[in-house]
Amino acid sequence: MLPPPSIEPIADSFRCEVLIIGAGITGALVAERLTRQGRQVVIIDREIPSLGSTVASTAMLLWEIDRPLFELTQLYGFEKAIRCYRASHQAAKGLISLVAHHRIACQMRPRVSLYLAVDDSPKLVQDEYALRSRSDLPSLFLDHGALLKRFGITRAGALLSRDAADADPVRLTHGLLDISLQRDARLLKANAVAYDSMASGVTVGLESGLSIEARRVVLATGYAMPDIVRPTAQQPASSWAIATRRQPANLWPEQALIWEASRNYHYARTTADGRIILGGEDGHALIEPGARDDATPAKVRALKDYLKVLWPHASDHVTFSWSGAFDTTRDGLPLIGTVPGCKNIFAAFGYGGNGITFSFLAAELLATLFAGGSSPLLDDLAIDRDIPG
Repeated sequence: MLPPPSIEPIADSFRCEVLIIGAGITGALVAERLTRQGRQVVIIDREIPSLGSTVASTAMLLWEIDRPLFELTQLYGFEKAIRCYRASHQAAKGLISLVAHHRIACQMRPRVSLYLAVDDSPKLVQDEYALRSRSDLPSLFLDHGALLKRFGITRAGALLSRDAADADPVRLTHGLLDISLQRDARLLKANAVAYDSMASGVTVGLESGLSIEARRVVLATGYAMPDIVRPTAQQPASSWAIATRRQPANLWPEQALIWEASRNYHYARTTADGRIILGGEDGHALIEPGARDDATPAKVRALKDYLKVLWPHASDHVTFSWSGAFDTTRDGLPLIGTVPGCKNIFAAFGYGGNGITFSFLAAELLATLFAGGSSPLLDDLAIDRDIPG
């Protein structure tokens, strides 16, 4: 593992143009985009960069949103639903291009994704395919026979989509931070504890007693959400994951990213060194670390059993297992834009299964906003948006 970028202590209070709070993957993406825009950027974090929620990410870089297109259409209508899906698709493609342009050494590999039917009927994925086809999204329906022939997976059907990828999220974060630091951004160790927003800017109080005055503040704090952010869409959950031993001879064809057409889906990908990462068993009840740890042995057994059904050719010898609490939203969309009631404070929370893709989208939208532009997506993804039902 490459060492993280050096993080300096803060010796005195100071001023800056943009202060980004959080040096994980979201903060790193926002910093890269804003420094590319020519802005003076300071990033602070209370921890070592990338060792919060970033390090626990399975880094499946999907554009397909946790909530299927047909469900988003039922919630918000087709126009808004397809706008969000197209934005996510463009974000995934943009992230892949960004990594290639800067040659960031993060083991990024372009991938196809498989969205699997979960029961004996392919109707749900067929309905989803009909809407995606209407929207010119890059998906193809595979019936049982086609899926079995191409991938060796036994399900009633699946959607095959291009423009996905996987990567090492820690290396990706470090690479992005390095680019920003080369553009004269600063990376500092500090814990923000208070926010005083005014028309002219924001004063951020630090745990040390010092303060930073910034023209704009971007919250990229992952699941440690400050009290000033009060979304109605957010809900906590827990997830578990396993990584098998290295077994490059036992992987499924094309090493596709796999996930399921269900609300609490399982997901799987391979790694560059030939492991299988499988996750899921999500729930909203076991949030506290002790409760998650107590449940882990049973969850690991369940994941191993699932792997045997999904891909019987694989060894289920588990080398690593982990769990984590994370935040989702009730509509599967991120929280991006102005923090209500707080002038000059903005949020970049890419919650859910598309976290890194949504973080890239947040960086693009905030750069547009800071340059005086606008986008209907800022209403679609607003912190205080109403969710029907």
